Amino acid sequence: MNSSQRVLGGVAIVTGGSLGIGNACAKMLARHGAAVAITDILDDAGQKLAEDIRNEGGNARYWHLDVADEAQVQTVVNEIAQEFGKVSILVNNAGISGVNKPTHEISAQEWDHLMSINVNGVFYCTKHALPHLMKNAKGSIINLSSIYGLVSAPDVPPYHASKGAVRLMSKTDALIYAPHNIRVNSVHPGFIWTPMVENYIQSQGDIEEGKKMVGSLHPLGHMGDVDDIAYGVLYLASDESKFVTGTELVIDGGYTAH
Repeated sequence: MNSSQRVLGGVAIVTGGSLGIGNACAKMLARHGAAVAITDILDDAGQKLAEDIRNEGGNARYWHLDVADEAQVQTVVNEIAQEFGKVSILVNNAGISGVNKPTHEISAQEWDHLMSINVNGVFYCTKHALPHLMKNAKGSIINLSSIYGLVSAPDVPPYHASKGAVRLMSKTDALIYAPHNIRVNSVHPGFIWTPMVENYIQSQGDIEEGKKMVGSLHPLGHMGDVDDIAYGVLYLASDESKFVTGTELVIDGGYTAH
């Protein structure tokens, strides 16, 4: 892995790391010198990614983790710290898009299911990583929010609510843990070509037409790719951003500039 070692010596946990943005973040962090713990419920894809990273000379292992299960989160985070000697970077990426219905048609179960992953999952992973980060007296937590943590649209109400919550959770923890030299920031992607976005577009009709239409929502005229986000995460994980905490890194092709 011959690249500049921007996070050399770091130990990163990436949740939802098997596919899409999480996959790109895991590869990017490993390429730049971090040991990477990939966690997900998609075991085959996660194991393959860890193997691919090791084959390229990086250091990665996979753990099965349902972020909605606090006991499992605690166990896995402690195992990762034991395996790699510490935890210094947490990328809270695991999330689902949930149901696309107007608010008055959403069941409590549908709402709670999304929140258990997108909000509780971020809380549990942060809560159980923090003691390890405080032990280091240094760390970076990067929470994946969305453009829809900043603005909204007339669809997927639980998703939008969850991403707004993640944005404010990031700011609060940034303030609480700043004395420990732990930085907490949120990343706000526009539409990025991932399995989640592909499924969303497919559900709306023709995929090529949909891709063009969604691309045109961004002033730059196209969707982003996963590395656009992974480079932002790498910056926030590295010492290049040592004076950056409690803020939003918006990577959206101009979507929210309207």
